[in-house]
Amino acid sequence: MRKTACLSLLILPALILFLTGKPAFARQAPAGILPQADALLHIHADSLSKTSFILLDSLSYRLFGDGNFTRGNVNRSLMVLRAEVTLAGPVLTIATNPRFSYGKQNGVLAERDTYVDLFIDVFKKRKTYVFGLATVEISHLRGIDLRQLAGAGVGYRLLQTERNMLTLTDAIIHESTNFAERPTLVTQRNSFRVKGSHKFLDDRIRFAHVTFVQPSLRDFSNLRWNTLLSLEMPLTSWVSIRTSFANTYESEVEATRRHNDSQITFGVALGRQP
Repeated sequence: MRKTACLSLLILPALILFLTGKPAFARQAPAGILPQADALLHIHADSLSKTSFILLDSLSYRLFGDGNFTRGNVNRSLMVLRAEVTLAGPVLTIATNPRFSYGKQNGVLAERDTYVDLFIDVFKKRKTYVFGLATVEISHLRGIDLRQLAGAGVGYRLLQTERNMLTLTDAIIHESTNFAERPTLVTQRNSFRVKGSHKFLDDRIRFAHVTFVQPSLRDFSNLRWNTLLSLEMPLTSWVSIRTSFANTYESEVEATRRHNDSQITFGVALGRQP
C-alpha cells in the first residue's frame, strides 16, 4: 500500500509537468517568424515614414549699380540701383526685380523713380508654364504718382541650353495709373514679353535682354513698351562690369512730358548668375 502511494506521488508530479509543459511548447513561434509584438512594432515604424515636400529649395540674387555723369554745358547725374532675387522650388518660382533711379540735370531733380515687381511661376522648369504678376511704380520722370497692375498668363520656353535662354510670355493685366495732373487712367492690357540671356567666348561676355509690349485691349493706340539691354564682362564668379541701355515709350503721358525716354549707364554687378 505504501509502495502504491509512493508510486502515485511520483507519477502525479510527472503528469502535471507533462500537461503544463506541452502547451508552452506549442506556443513557441516557428523559426523565421517574428513574434506578434515585434511585428506590430515593425509595422508601426514603417507607417511613420513619410516623404517630405519642399516648396522652395534654392535662392539666387544679384545686385546692380549703374550710373551716368556728365559735366559742362549740361550737368547731369544719374544713379540706377537694381536687384534680381529668385526663390525656386520643384513647383513654384518666385522672382522680383526692384529698381530705383535718381537723377538731376543742372541741379534740378529729373528722376526719382521706384519700380517693384513680383512674378510667381508654376512649373517654370517645364517648356510651358503659367504665372501671375504684379507691379507697383512711381515715376517723377513721367509724372506718375502711382501705377499698379496685376494679371496672369502663360509662358513658353523657346530655347534652353547651357549658353542660351529665351522665353516668351503673354498675359492679360489690369492697370491703374494715377498721373500727377491728368485724370486717372484705368485699362486692361495684353502684356507680351521676350526675355533672354546669352553667353559668348566661354562666358567672357554675357548679353541679356528683356522687352515688354503692352497695348490696351480697349484702344490699341494706347500703347506702352520698354526694353532693357545689358552687356557684361565677368571679372570673377561674383563681380562683373556692365553697360546697359534702357528705352521706354508711353502713348499716354502728361502734357509736359515726352513719350519716349532712353538712357545709357555703366556700372558693376555683384552676385552669382543663376
